[in-house]
Amino acid sequence: MEQKSKTHETYYFYRTKKEEHSAILRKLKKYIYHIGTARLFVIAGMITTLWLRRNDELSVLIVIAAIFLLLFLVLIVYHAKLHDRRTYEEGYIRLCENELKALDYDFSAFDGAPEHADTQHSFSFDLDLFGENSLFQSVNRTVTQMGREQLINRFKRPSDDKNEILTYQKGTLEISKMHCFRHKFYITGEIISKEKKDIKYLFSEDGDNQKRISDNILFKVMIWLTPAIWALLIAGYMFDIVNTGAIYIYFVVSFLLANLPAKRIQTLHASLGKTENILNTYSTLMEQIEKENFSSIILQTYKQKLNGKKAKKKTSASSAIKRLSRYIGALDQRFSAIGIILNLVYMRDTRQAIGIEKWKSEYSGEMKGWFDALGAIDVFCSFGTFAFNHPDYIYPSISESYFFMEGKGLGHPLLHRDKCVCNDIQIPRSKYFLIITGANMAGKSTYLRTAGVNFVFACMGIPVYAETLTVYPAHLVTSLRTADSLISNESYFFAELKRLKTIIDRLNANERLFIILDEILKGTNSIDKQKGSINLIKQLIKKGSCGIIATHDLLLGTLSATFPDNVYNRRFEADIKNDELIFTYKIRDGIAQNMNATFLMKKMGISGDDE
Repeated sequence: MEQKSKTHETYYFYRTKKEEHSAILRKLKKYIYHIGTARLFVIAGMITTLWLRRNDELSVLIVIAAIFLLLFLVLIVYHAKLHDRRTYEEGYIRLCENELKALDYDFSAFDGAPEHADTQHSFSFDLDLFGENSLFQSVNRTVTQMGREQLINRFKRPSDDKNEILTYQKGTLEISKMHCFRHKFYITGEIISKEKKDIKYLFSEDGDNQKRISDNILFKVMIWLTPAIWALLIAGYMFDIVNTGAIYIYFVVSFLLANLPAKRIQTLHASLGKTENILNTYSTLMEQIEKENFSSIILQTYKQKLNGKKAKKKTSASSAIKRLSRYIGALDQRFSAIGIILNLVYMRDTRQAIGIEKWKSEYSGEMKGWFDALGAIDVFCSFGTFAFNHPDYIYPSISESYFFMEGKGLGHPLLHRDKCVCNDIQIPRSKYFLIITGANMAGKSTYLRTAGVNFVFACMGIPVYAETLTVYPAHLVTSLRTADSLISNESYFFAELKRLKTIIDRLNANERLFIILDEILKGTNSIDKQKGSINLIKQLIKKGSCGIIATHDLLLGTLSATFPDNVYNRRFEADIKNDELIFTYKIRDGIAQNMNATFLMKKMGISGDDE
């Protein structure tokens, strides 16, 4: 009841926010309509007034036109601000709608990074970390390239350091309560989150080997001399000192000068791409971080990284990135009519290119740190949203002893809260294995994944689906759904052997592992399977490892007699009552008593018994 109550509060929060911002959006749309109408009236009023006053002096008409145009310009600026606010409100409503769907286990609005579903990873494929309806998709709310990459790495390589995990827990807890910050961050970045432009090239101080435009003295002089000569010629022409011939000649000269470095500018521009919008958005996100007051050490640390010191002056990352964005934006306009004119008048393209080169020389060394910090805060916003959306989840305790995992009421975060059956787990030390026996469909595989998923979340520093949980952050390795490979002509059995060989090699390298296996040696016959499985478990115990092994083979349960301190039997049963199978999905002590394959075959008429 408490879990449902807390979840209901989360539903209520998003529904209330959606209603509030929908009301604001309706008002904004009315304002925008009225402003659009007012602009038409201003233009109509200007035309009418000028017509009625057409006999006045030209100076009077100019003043009248200027007043109307000034009013029109004010309305345009105000209209643009209202449009930006409308975009924000629409983004907020969309966020609430997507989060409400996510609370009902529909994560389709968010990126699941399906390209990272790797069958060779230690546990990624087995635990459904990536792809549609994946754990990553349920957590991911990143809106920057760097944040997405860092979150992917966090899933693939959870921390094995207790202090780091606890630090991440504190950062996640703090940012989970900062609704306004998280929502504004997400809405601001969502617009450009799907753009795939790569900005990593900006991290290097010299992206190419060509001679820099800013090193050419002629260009550095001409960006100032060209507009000065234009000013003198125009002034001379107004006072009848210079004739039109001189202006035509200088027009040709300035055209040649402006296009002299065109090839180098084009190369520079092509390397930058159209990243003005991305960088401008990143600048806004950085500014939001810079203005926020964080209390946790890790969030403070990332905020401090956005303030760099260069040449005895302190420059915030947001202001520096915004300046770079303006340079690139100006180059993006170089072939427009206004861009061509400005280039002729004061060599605008050359000026912007020099500005970019100087910017990279000054800030490229700090840029990677800035973007790493931005990506880290982006990851914490995802963690904070996950924590907020699951108020019934808990932050686990982290043990210092290898190995320890003990928890009550563990559930799988991708199973609906109303249907998920929670179970306990206890692995008190190393050289210890839980042997899980049970019937088909009784819950063994789900239990393994539940243990693995909550273990990964615990090591990531985010809340877990449990009443209580304590873990030691070992390196997780699983073998739950080994696949054969037609490409490498690799059989299912050989693929599984390779997986097991990798585990043994890592143990021989003294790596501390937490091992989860489902049905060892599935690809061979029963006798071989029994012998091989027993020998493998003995070897794993001898090497001091620990974990969970699920099996249909009840013989493996007898190992507890040989290794009473190292093997503990638990089971999932399929109870048969009134000729029907009943699954409780609750784990019990001991070895399974009932198997259901024959029963199900008979129920479906495929038992093979003679009539």
